Amino acid sequence: MYDILINQMRDEVTRLGAKELRTPQEVDATIPSATGTMLVVINSTCGCAGGTARPALAKALQHSGTPGQLTTVFASTDREATARLRQIIGPEVPPSSPSFAIFRDGKMVEMVHRNQIEGHTVDQVTETLVNVFERHCV
Repeated sequence: MYDILINQMRDEVTRLGAKELRTPQEVDATIPSATGTMLVVINSTCGCAGGTARPALAKALQHSGTPGQLTTVFASTDREATARLRQIIGPEVPPSSPSFAIFRDGKMVEMVHRNQIEGHTVDQVTETLVNVFERHCV
């Protein structure tokens, strides 16, 4: 039963076009060498991921200026891939899931942390993401 729920949570993001990064090798092959903008969704099983983060992502991606690439790691199950992503993000940024990291040319330029998601409405998080897109993807 747990696997079915996890797959549904993954599908909510991959249906939007996100490429799953399930291993540290996939993270290394994708993020550091990327050109342009990339949004990395750090997915999670928590209520704020399902109730706010993933629905807000779906709405934000309808905006005209979005990242050129969309990827995702699943913090709850792909722990090694998530740990590698967090190494790339850097030690000065505390771990947070769910969260969103925007990269430009392989370097993280902005992070939307869990505290900007949890306790906020879908529309508030959508607005936060759209603002991030406008700063980095135009």
